Amino acid sequence: MAGGKIKKEKQKGPRAPSNHYQGGVTFHKSKGQHILKNPLLVDAIVQKAGIKSTDVILEIGPGTGNLTKKLLEAGKTVIAVELDPRMVLELQRRFQGTPYSHRLKVIQGDVLKTDLPYFDICVANIPYQISSPLTFKLLFHQPSFRCAIIMFQKEFAMRLVAQPGDNLYCRLSVNTQFYARVSHLLKVGKNNFRPPPKVDSSVVRIEPRKPRPEVNHKEWDGFIRICFIRKNKTLGSIFKQKNVLSLLEKNYKTVQALQGSQNVSLGGNDDMDVARLGDQSMGLDDGMDDEMDVECGEAEGDVSEFKNKVLSVLKEGNFEEQRASKLTQESFLTLLSMFNKSGIHFS
Repeated sequence: MAGGKIKKEKQKGPRAPSNHYQGGVTFHKSKGQHILKNPLLVDAIVQKAGIKSTDVILEIGPGTGNLTKKLLEAGKTVIAVELDPRMVLELQRRFQGTPYSHRLKVIQGDVLKTDLPYFDICVANIPYQISSPLTFKLLFHQPSFRCAIIMFQKEFAMRLVAQPGDNLYCRLSVNTQFYARVSHLLKVGKNNFRPPPKVDSSVVRIEPRKPRPEVNHKEWDGFIRICFIRKNKTLGSIFKQKNVLSLLEKNYKTVQALQGSQNVSLGGNDDMDVARLGDQSMGLDDGMDDEMDVECGEAEGDVSEFKNKVLSVLKEGNFEEQRASKLTQESFLTLLSMFNKSGIHFS
């Protein structure tokens, strides 16, 4: 059931030794190797995925194959991406000579550096340190898939699903929910893993939006980064900061120069790729650095014409006293559109 909690069954007998093994393989906590051992949890993940018999399933971090077997039973094909060559050998050994062997394809490599093939559903129990880059790699994958069921560190998962006004609502929340519908499925205690991690986990369902929002993603992310420099400060205060105004004015002058020399009109054209403007790229990294290190002083001296231009946009939309921590997706889109129509860009 959605929002339920999988509890570890009480162990009987002597305590397990400090080394963690399965099938002769030692698990390394330093590499984020935490293998699912609770069969109830494995069954719940497969059930929540809504797998069809015709589905091609991408499994990231299969480990020794506890979840892989259930996925093979439910779907047509499983493509498993695993970095550790020891785990790859164990996975191949486990299914060799079984009816599942011809429906399992194992790719050894770093999933962040691997060109992913077509798939319908992704199921992943991943090292927590790659949570953010993997999430956005999947969200920008083409062709789009139906859904992803991913095990995250609990706090990261709560950030993904946080809503405006929530304490954990941040740039990660906004960016993820802009490109996908995100829902929390299960809370998972740390003792459901071998070896147990230091923190609890959560299972999240991610469904890419179709069609994908028609906004240049670098422009959108650059805008959201600035709004969340200090998420509880007013936007009026943020957009008065020297570094922010300097960046935006540089972009503004570059756009004006392009318009003059190439007759390129960007005003109000959300589909125009402005990522080439300058070297101020604000790509998607961890998505969680709401309190960014910037100079917080306001622009000194006479109030510049460009600063007036920026603040007039905020005033026109009644955004000057609003805070990023309270704004909805629709509000962010409205403000970005207003800035772009005024020739102000963020990438």
